[in-house]
Amino acid sequence: MKVYSIAIATVFSIAAKSTAFTVPPSIPTPPPSRAARNSNDLSSKDVSTTVTSPSSSSSSYLSTSWLFPQPRRKTLQRLTATALSPVDDSSPSSSKMSKGLFTFKTKYGYLNPFAIYYGLTSILLGLPWFVVLTLCQIMYKITNNAWDKMRRFPIFFSHVWGVLLLRLTRSYPTVEGMNILDKFYKEGRAGMFVANHNSWMDIPFMGVTVGWRNYKLISKAELGKVPILGKAIALGGHVMVDRSDRKSQLKTLKLGMQWLKDGVHLCAFPEGTRSKTGRLLPFKNGAFKMAHKVGSPIVPLSIVASGKAHPSDWMFPKMKSHGVCKVIVHEPIESEGKTEEELAELVRKAIIDGLPEDQRPLDD
Repeated sequence: MKVYSIAIATVFSIAAKSTAFTVPPSIPTPPPSRAARNSNDLSSKDVSTTVTSPSSSSSSYLSTSWLFPQPRRKTLQRLTATALSPVDDSSPSSSKMSKGLFTFKTKYGYLNPFAIYYGLTSILLGLPWFVVLTLCQIMYKITNNAWDKMRRFPIFFSHVWGVLLLRLTRSYPTVEGMNILDKFYKEGRAGMFVANHNSWMDIPFMGVTVGWRNYKLISKAELGKVPILGKAIALGGHVMVDRSDRKSQLKTLKLGMQWLKDGVHLCAFPEGTRSKTGRLLPFKNGAFKMAHKVGSPIVPLSIVASGKAHPSDWMFPKMKSHGVCKVIVHEPIESEGKTEEELAELVRKAIIDGLPEDQRPLDD
């Protein structure tokens, strides 16, 4: 029995000497070396070895700071700072939340319930639009283009589609300065309507501003590939520009000038493309060259906030345009007695005057 007692005491003695060392409360300390343990080795006969009390605040062989190291002070500060730091709105997750709770992304752009409603409405209205355009196409082919030489019918049916779409989706914009257009129309002259461009909504906005009249849109050739819309552009006699073909550009210039001479209005976006930032881009000179050579006046239009209703990364508008977007009509600017550069500068200034600060160019 005495042998067992000595053996048990020896085990506890070795355990006590191998763990009784000072451990800072925040930084773990490695166990002592074998040499240090040997120097303090006790006789196996000494069974009265003192073990540091577990209640000691400075050291303990039961100290949890060695078995479970506490986080360093800098780590705690870093975690606290991260938890309390403001959310970065530019992160993908926060950006998605800012677009709306029911927003989701497709390969064609973002969608939400309103965008889906707008898209379905445009497609349903597009079916009868496609039918009447096909009938017009058949008539042009039968009569060898002798019927409706000014191509008024495709413009009329396209205008009906646009007005119904804007009305049914509450996207009809506010138009300021219609009295200016009423006065201009009474003169019986054809004009070049020029506007800023940062959304697909700009096309129907310009259409409802010009009204129930025969007009042609100067557009890029790529729009001819859009279903139904491309058909309407081709049948309506709109002026399509292939920017990669010099001969096409010259042909477009002559066609646009002829429409103006025939008393048909032209509509153009001189920036040549949509502004992704919403700010006005530099102008191209094609529209001004047409108007200058014919001597037609230019009517500047300022389209406000269309990019908010239909951002560039959305498939369809994300919200209604009524009460958000508006079109401001400016006084016509005569092209006679001015150079093309002077004409373009005056039109640009008029458009900028009607734009809010966040749509104005930074360099003007």
